[in-house]
Amino acid sequence: MSSEAVDEFVETKVQSHHREIVNTLRTLMKECAPEATEVISRGSPAWQQGRKILAIVSVSKTHITFAFARGAEFEDSFGLLDGVGKTTRHVKLKKPETMNLEALRDYARQAVRLEQE
Repeated sequence: MSSEAVDEFVETKVQSHHREIVNTLRTLMKECAPEATEVISRGSPAWQQGRKILAIVSVSKTHITFAFARGAEFEDSFGLLDGVGKTTRHVKLKKPETMNLEALRDYARQAVRLEQE
């Protein structure tokens, strides 16, 4: 489910050259996490299932960070996840054409699966 607040965020806070990345992530999350709701959490677009955040997007001048709240628990067969904390892992995305959609779908599905357990 998309959100007007997230639509506004993308239009006003995401640089034009990064909008395609964010919109691709939104489409991917609709596909992989159809029960999740798009929300603004801690000032950034996120996907929430029940009371738990599955994933969040952070915007910087040079890239988009797609972070998973329980990413440290993922099986990372693609080797793309970064981070050293106890729970969260992320992927930095710089160009739409270099996004590994297969990996991102796998991570999104793992996020949903973990919240359903």
